[in-house]
Amino acid sequence: QEQLVESGGGLVQAGESLRLSCTASGRTFSSYSMGWFRQAPGKERDFVAHITQSGESTYYAESVKGRFTISRDNAKSTVYLQMNNLKPEDTAVYYCAADSLLSGSYYYTSLYEYDFWGQGTQVTVSS
Repeated sequence: QEQLVESGGGLVQAGESLRLSCTASGRTFSSYSMGWFRQAPGKERDFVAHITQSGESTYYAESVKGRFTISRDNAKSTVYLQMNNLKPEDTAVYYCAADSLLSGSYYYTSLYEYDFWGQGTQVTVSS
């Protein structure tokens, strides 16, 4: 089935920026809503951002509003997460996920909504 591969993580100082990418190998990328989640050590995997199939709507966790931007390029089967003004509390493994929308539910802030997951990419922000 669909495979998702994240890239772009790394080590940065507080206040700097990173751009994460997630590329899908399947041929039906445009049929999925896409999300980004993150998981810090000892913490639950938390919702970060979501984008609808054609990119017409986006949603963000309160902790990242105004700093992060989710976008997608369906021609490249890729979803992005631009992260600006990074803070130490942003340190986590970041995962992209695809929602096939076949379940008939739309709980985009829940990890259980999504059908396919990437392997994760580490983001570390030092103070």
